[in-house]
Amino acid sequence: MKPLVLIVDDEQGILTTLSHVLEDEGFRTITTRSGEEALQLYRKRRPAAVFLDIWLPDRDGLETLKRLREMDPNAAVIMISGHGTAPTAVTSIKMGAYDYLEKPLAYNRVLEALNGALAARKAVAGGEAAAHLDLGKGSEPPRQYLPPPGLPLLQATDTPQRTIRDSTVIYGLGLHSGSRTGMTMQPLPPNSGIHFLTLPKGTQIPAHLDSVAETEYATTLSCEGESIRTVEHLLAALHALGVTNLLIKVHGEIPVLDGSALGFCERLAEVGLEEQAAPREELVVDRRYEITEGGEKSLAIEPAEVFSVSYRLSYPAPVGEQFFEFTLSPGAFEEQIAPARTFGFMRDLPMMNELGLGSGGRLDNCILIGEDGVINTDLRFPDEFVRHKILDIIGDFYLLGYPVRGKVTASLTGHRDNIKLQRIILGASA
Repeated sequence: MKPLVLIVDDEQGILTTLSHVLEDEGFRTITTRSGEEALQLYRKRRPAAVFLDIWLPDRDGLETLKRLREMDPNAAVIMISGHGTAPTAVTSIKMGAYDYLEKPLAYNRVLEALNGALAARKAVAGGEAAAHLDLGKGSEPPRQYLPPPGLPLLQATDTPQRTIRDSTVIYGLGLHSGSRTGMTMQPLPPNSGIHFLTLPKGTQIPAHLDSVAETEYATTLSCEGESIRTVEHLLAALHALGVTNLLIKVHGEIPVLDGSALGFCERLAEVGLEEQAAPREELVVDRRYEITEGGEKSLAIEPAEVFSVSYRLSYPAPVGEQFFEFTLSPGAFEEQIAPARTFGFMRDLPMMNELGLGSGGRLDNCILIGEDGVINTDLRFPDEFVRHKILDIIGDFYLLGYPVRGKVTASLTGHRDNIKLQRIILGASA
């Protein structure tokens, strides 16, 4: 028999549209605008999954979620809202909701969330690990993707490892997919590392060089046919703030927010960081490593006491030549680098469209450059372009698996070069 789905929403249009969408996909549906009736329908019909609005005329959606979970601890509930906030999303996930969707509902996200919730419910009922793989504080993911213990480049420090104090949710657009996307960040215990988890399938992708699949305009990680796109801005914030253990559940692509890393820094500050009872190890660059491809393009890293980046950027007018030197520390990153946004040229849009990239570019999440200058925003720094290049380097270099100690010198390079140099470092040090 086709799975039965209960839809609970105060808007008749949502009930009708969502019901038709799901029935076209082979599901049976029942609908109600009442939280109290939803509880009665669940008790009588035991649907396989529930779409539940945060706001209902007769009772709070979160209270309804609580009652559903008390009635059935394995209830597969997906919360939906047109005016919810991040704290509400976090609360619903903590209370047992499988996912949280923002209105207007995207067709693919609805089906992803529903199929994921059903798979998770089935896995739990069968006594297996949930399909969305909740790695909590009490479990530790494998670390075999990290450099092996005893590698000469690793050095213990007096600085403790860090994770976040509590789970949090971030929603937004994917820069290259153009789709609405969301991610949940959850704490992990010491010595776990940074891990991504694809939704709804639950494929674990470690934040490491071995996972890098593409570097065209952004850094994409892949495993077992699943991918996470545009990870570098988030990783830059984690690298700068010293977050060493974290689980990131995400739908396809990291939200671009305003095109910078500032939103990630703000959310991490809001949820708080927690120092852990284990010393942090750093990857200490032991000698000079470099790549050159002729002309002015070059990238090198050499021994230093801290992580720093010197970058020279040179584009045709109206950008011109820019140079910036930066030494990594949390405060300096948040002030000087994190606000720098991604940028693109009008002349490159046709090629990006052919590659299926840049579909999420909007007037408020990137700097768009025309023949005569920036056409959609005011710059946050006169040299915002080169600062963003440094942001990308800080993020990409966290794919070495540890905070890095070394001085990077770069000229006219991008994601592909960052990854290539890191592979040389690990290959030469193995």
